[in-house]
Amino acid sequence: MHEPAHPVVAFDFGTRRIGIAIGDTVTATAAPRPPVPVRAGHPDWSAIEREIRTAQPRLLIVGIPYNADGSAGALTGAARAFAAALRERFGLAVEHVDERWSSLEASAALKHHRQQGTRRRRVRRDQLDSVAAAVILERWLAGERTEDPEA
Repeated sequence: MHEPAHPVVAFDFGTRRIGIAIGDTVTATAAPRPPVPVRAGHPDWSAIEREIRTAQPRLLIVGIPYNADGSAGALTGAARAFAAALRERFGLAVEHVDERWSSLEASAALKHHRQQGTRRRRVRRDQLDSVAAAVILERWLAGERTEDPEA
């Protein structure tokens, strides 16, 4: 007997925008959603709530930024705090994924689509954030997890 699909929402934390992607555990695919602005250090929680209410996920995924050597980066603590705030606000489980190079991977994917003619417009920074969230979600769906001792 197969387990039913359940949606998962992933976030690419940033200080100006937070990328969002939604996927599910059966198709193992992720679709970027519009990013959420961050103003004066505070995410647009109402926009995040709308995405969560629409998707009705059982689980949230947050990309945690680390340096190339695996040490904590400048935004690691802020991303962990965002993950904790999600857990507290929405009462959902939150898992972490190492997001190193997710933005580079997202940028390369968008450029590839443009070169192939499947994308006509230039890549905007805000689109990159949500495509990076999709990369993070696809990593989680592929089995990548981050054991975060401070989570």
